[in-house]
Amino acid sequence: MRVIILGGGPAGVTAALQARELQAEVTLIESKRVGGTSINEGPAPVRTLARAARLLRDSRSWDTFGLWGMPPQVDLAAVLANARRVAEYAHDKKHLAATLQRTGIDVVEGGGPATCIDALTVGLADGRRWQGDRIIIAVGGRERILPLPGAEFALTYSDLWSLQRLPARVAVVGGAATGCQLASILTDFGCQVTVLELAPRLVPQEDADVSHLLEAMFRQKGMTILTRAATAALERTEQGIRLTYQQDETPGELVLDAVFFAVGWPGNVDTLNLEAAGVRVERGFIPVNDFLQTTVPHIFAAGDINGQSMLVQSARTEGRIAAENALLGPFRRFTHDIVPTGSFTDPEYGSVGLTEEEARKHYDCLVAVARYEDLLRPIADARPEGFCKLIVERQHRYILGAHVLGEYSAEIVQMVAACMAGNMRIEEVADLQLAYPTVTEGVGMAAQKIVRALGVAPMPHLWMTLVS
Repeated sequence: MRVIILGGGPAGVTAALQARELQAEVTLIESKRVGGTSINEGPAPVRTLARAARLLRDSRSWDTFGLWGMPPQVDLAAVLANARRVAEYAHDKKHLAATLQRTGIDVVEGGGPATCIDALTVGLADGRRWQGDRIIIAVGGRERILPLPGAEFALTYSDLWSLQRLPARVAVVGGAATGCQLASILTDFGCQVTVLELAPRLVPQEDADVSHLLEAMFRQKGMTILTRAATAALERTEQGIRLTYQQDETPGELVLDAVFFAVGWPGNVDTLNLEAAGVRVERGFIPVNDFLQTTVPHIFAAGDINGQSMLVQSARTEGRIAAENALLGPFRRFTHDIVPTGSFTDPEYGSVGLTEEEARKHYDCLVAVARYEDLLRPIADARPEGFCKLIVERQHRYILGAHVLGEYSAEIVQMVAACMAGNMRIEEVADLQLAYPTVTEGVGMAAQKIVRALGVAPMPHLWMTLVS
């Protein structure tokens, strides 16, 4: 069996490795460099920028710990070079492409976008052609540019790497995950940042409590937050870029040094010539069934291109499932019910499962919140702002969702996700002996509150809340 895989990001690489594991002949075609956005431009290097921003933030609290000295200054070129170091690590140290080739995968890099010639054949602009029994499309997505006047003056997160200096006045259009990460990093680097979000609150896909506290803490950092704000146009002037917007039907304008768009992530379908293969496209993505099959049964789509979950961890899972279904027959369904996610913002936030609003629509549930100020580790770290929130279904006592804002949020939700995947009841979570003093204790504290409210097990008052 021969499998052609288009795209060398997390979904494509995982699919290629799984297909080889199942003894298929595999050709992996990547238009640029294997690794995709997640390694070369996205989460990995951006997380490194966030680390630099976090170090700057921490330096401003040195005096709290009795430390004195000159605070660091931002050397933008050095900061960006260090972020690129993480991307190069996968290529220069881990030899990603060579490692794939050693497993027997035919790796084709740097040939530009592949296109479908027919339902079994793909090709590159240079005339090379490949034919396979199965095709897995995993070409990912790209930044969306708003179709408005002056859009050519806007930047996206990928333009960070070409900045020569930090802009003093910045607008980030889009207050979801990517926009908030950009805004947080640039604020910590000393930029004056305004976020414009069309929805009534920041990160509208997150639990409302996360959104509200995140916005409050962003404002404390000096950020300007405009919700229900629709960007209308950009214009280059002598003073800078003029951005006009409407907020609740009231017009406004900003004069800025840079504008970043963070307003969506459509799939890379435009160059694929999917019509030649008979594959349907909807709203910039390739729709799939529960087995990741497209409208052509022997062609599968995994990762961002199918518009399902749009996360690296989900892309890897989908890549593995697509390869299995392609080679063994469509037997394994994909689900994204338990997918922990975390941000690179300051403060961090993380989530898994349902929000409180979603849970209450379908379940009789209990909610408990453990405040960071009631835990010793955040107090010791001088970062007492934050919370851990658990949502539990009352009858069977399973966790429906968890939402954390504050230090180590992205790590904490991983633990809750493991508890959910293991079908642990809330009283079992409450009985876990969690290391002390850690922020993860917040999970145990919230669980104990719910167990006490349910009355399913004897649970004393939480001593930390009594002495706080």
